[in-house]
Amino acid sequence: MTRYPLEGRTVALTGATGGLGSELARALRARGANLALLDVDVDNVRAQAAALGTARQARGWFADVRDMTGLTDAMNAATEHFGRLDVVIANAGIDTMAPMATLNPAAFERVVDINLTGVWRTFRAGLPGVQANHGYLLAISSMAAFVHSPLQASYTATKAGVWAMCDSIRLELRHRGVGVGSVHPTFFRTPMMDDVIADPAGRVLWGGNEKGLFKMVPSATVVRGIVRGIERRSELIVVPKRNSLIAKAPGLFRPVLDRVAWKDVTIAQAAELAAPAGWHDHRAIDRHTATAD
Repeated sequence: MTRYPLEGRTVALTGATGGLGSELARALRARGANLALLDVDVDNVRAQAAALGTARQARGWFADVRDMTGLTDAMNAATEHFGRLDVVIANAGIDTMAPMATLNPAAFERVVDINLTGVWRTFRAGLPGVQANHGYLLAISSMAAFVHSPLQASYTATKAGVWAMCDSIRLELRHRGVGVGSVHPTFFRTPMMDDVIADPAGRVLWGGNEKGLFKMVPSATVVRGIVRGIERRSELIVVPKRNSLIAKAPGLFRPVLDRVAWKDVTIAQAAELAAPAGWHDHRAIDRHTATAD
């Protein structure tokens, strides 16, 4: 497989100051990539860029993936600043934890707008620069694209949608020399996962993600897998690799997981504990508006 070296290339990353975004930015910079860091927290993203290198190596811009015009302006400014754009990583994402019967519809719509439509906007905004350099578009999806848990309909639907959308866009751009991939990590430590563990409904459903099928993996494992996938222009990045069979055969494994992972009594208990806002901590959804999965 031909390697796609990152040294000297420009990588744009949304949700740059989040848990995964921060670690990924450091790893990409270590590979010699120049970073266009995009986030809604402009002060934080500028400080992040300054800590990673000079203005020619890393620079931060305000960008909200819900705003097509602003996102396009940020991508154009980054392309002009660095003189090129090679890789775009759509990393911004949020989650909720509540059943359909009680979830505030606005919370559902917000997840869809950021996690799914936001990925499309990110790709669309970065496409001219990436296409000019026969580059690579990457979306951070999840194993939730294949394993559809209760109380997370907005999240699982958007992550499955991102997977399907990447497959479609890949076909559109193949003849233009642009690669398109999606990343599907299992659970790993991020501020969003801290909210899952802290939320009573999430605790019941996932048991704190301390053992078994849904045990968390080190974030460093996820970052290494993503960087390796970029350097290979991979179409599907599954972390850890042992989950590849589940990712490639969702129709076979999902009924088994549905029966084994979540008993009816567990789902009922979690539904009773869930808050209509999507989290018991009402600040959680705001904290992760544009941060990593």
